Amino acid sequence: MKNTKQQQAAQQSTMTADQESRQWFAVHTYSGYEDAVARYLRQRVDSLGVNDRIFTVMVPKTKKVRIKNGKRAETEEKIYPGYVLVEMIMSPDTWYIVRNTPRVTGFVGADSTTPTPLSKEEVDTLLMKMGGEETGFKVDYHIGELVKIVDGPFKDSDGKIAEIDESKGRVKVLVPIFGRDTAVEIDALQIQKV
Repeated sequence: MKNTKQQQAAQQSTMTADQESRQWFAVHTYSGYEDAVARYLRQRVDSLGVNDRIFTVMVPKTKKVRIKNGKRAETEEKIYPGYVLVEMIMSPDTWYIVRNTPRVTGFVGADSTTPTPLSKEEVDTLLMKMGGEETGFKVDYHIGELVKIVDGPFKDSDGKIAEIDESKGRVKVLVPIFGRDTAVEIDALQIQKV
């Protein structure tokens, strides 16, 4: 009986030690292959049975509303292109599994053999960015571009973009009225390129 209590205590201390040694690491990948690397790594973890040492594999993304050709489309944009985040217990075996996944170029750290874990604050900030319901707008125009207003009181007027507010999806267009440029703030859906 005493022996089983000792075994249980040893198992609990091992489990808490595992919880404490779990850390997040940034893995550098070929640009554009982040989702493929995450998929490959998850498959390797499952097939090699190391779910107890490599826990989470994710590509940090945030949702953006992109306005293109007068239509709003919600897209996912990578926060850190070329990187995948992995929550794992670092050991020579897990390092080898992650490092030798196709299209992985290495861990982020002082050198390629000693990865540097991300701090808890960095991970928390990143998870907040990813989980936030607030979606920004991505407006495919730039300041100084000539546009035509296609809707609203200034319909069929030409103008030049003076300001872009991506957080609200609005633009300020300088429209010539009575021989003077007048700033008009309108929704980015109300304009199109000339």
